[in-house]
Amino acid sequence: MEELPEPIEPANLRFLRRLVTFLTGTMIVGLVVILALVVIRLSDDSPILPEDITLPDGAEAQSVTMGEGWYAIVTKDQRILIFNALTGALQQTVDIK
Repeated sequence: MEELPEPIEPANLRFLRRLVTFLTGTMIVGLVVILALVVIRLSDDSPILPEDITLPDGAEAQSVTMGEGWYAIVTKDQRILIFNALTGALQQTVDIK
């Protein structure tokens, strides 16, 4: 049995194969970079929450929001309690009508 010679790959087919391989590698690297940036961005800006918050008697927290140098707690009895973020001291109480 006679062996057939190996077919010669046309130049344009060889170029297309290399181009597809290069673009696949570029897509993989780009995806890894995007995922790394998302992970870095989400883990970097997490707010610093106080260790413990002491609410006035009878107050039950409903929601919390933070600003620069303060945090506020909305209670179930319709009050907003604003605390100093550094000291944890109650600065202001706002009644919601």
